Amino acid sequence: MSSLRTTPLTEWHRENGAKLVPFAGFEMPVQYQGIIIEHKHTREKAGVFDISHMGEFLLSGKGAKDALNKLVTQNLDTLAPGKCRYGFLPNEKGGVLDDLIIYCLAEDSYMLVVNGACEEGDFNWIDSHLPDGVNFENISYETAKIDLQGPLSLDVLEKVFGREFKHLKYFNFEQTEFDGYKLIISRTGYTGELGYEFYLPADKAQSLWEKLVAVDSVEPIGLGARDTLRLELGYPLYGQDLDTDHNPREGGYSFVLSDDAFTDVKEMLIPLTIEGRRSARHGDKVLLDGKEVGIVTSGSFSPTLGYSVALAYVKAEVADAETFIVKGTRTDLTAVKSELPFYKAGTARKKLD
Repeated sequence: MSSLRTTPLTEWHRENGAKLVPFAGFEMPVQYQGIIIEHKHTREKAGVFDISHMGEFLLSGKGAKDALNKLVTQNLDTLAPGKCRYGFLPNEKGGVLDDLIIYCLAEDSYMLVVNGACEEGDFNWIDSHLPDGVNFENISYETAKIDLQGPLSLDVLEKVFGREFKHLKYFNFEQTEFDGYKLIISRTGYTGELGYEFYLPADKAQSLWEKLVAVDSVEPIGLGARDTLRLELGYPLYGQDLDTDHNPREGGYSFVLSDDAFTDVKEMLIPLTIEGRRSARHGDKVLLDGKEVGIVTSGSFSPTLGYSVALAYVKAEVADAETFIVKGTRTDLTAVKSELPFYKAGTARKKLD
């Protein structure tokens, strides 16, 4: 554990009974009370997540938009200040170096939020492709990230901050002040529920965290439940469902791409459902008519739906098949092709005004 990085909240997690595990080079809480308990609490009330392992970069200066437009799949020409957008950082061959959210802070001024395990590589890649005169800064070490997620999250947010936030629409954000420091509040998240993400100075993280968990409807939630929550929506996890061997179209994101982008499709990431509690696992082989046609990237029992769900890459020519066999560790599992999201009752896009 000594070689692992910590977040500003690691000691709080340890003192409050979290089980800590290595994740993306950090010592992170995987659970407190239990994954299923925390999962259901987030779906029904509100939970807070320490996501300070994520990386944050600032890009600004004349030509910043044009330079970044050449590197990511997001169309920054249509991204106005106060809005953010999900997309991908591809390499020269189209493989996904990372998935990321880009925040437009002002004209030619952006914040990029990347996965913690990819932080150094992403920064170096982007930096090496920027023209002179564009400012590029890694603020990951001085920035904390806390996520508030769940159908009661707006009530919690307004109670803690003492003002209304109904105006904040999905994938919009605002820069504001609280307790004498500046932070960003973004209506985004990784659970499918109404939620908000906070980007704030690292030395202020525990103060905000403790104010949030002090609210009766809030519980701290670990990375275990974060994983099952995101999988119920079919949200990808970089390093499992997305990687440099697959392009964004193969990863199922044709709807955010132009028609002529990444047209070389050899495999497709497809959603699968499996009856009962036995679940497919990362690395399980996927068969069709007795022949291996793919591999499971993510799989879990769904606490909300009561059956198992999975994502798997299969050969493009069989991606429309209806039923597959997953070679589990103990038995073969019948897997039926589904549609995303698996869980369709999330409150993330709920209209608040």
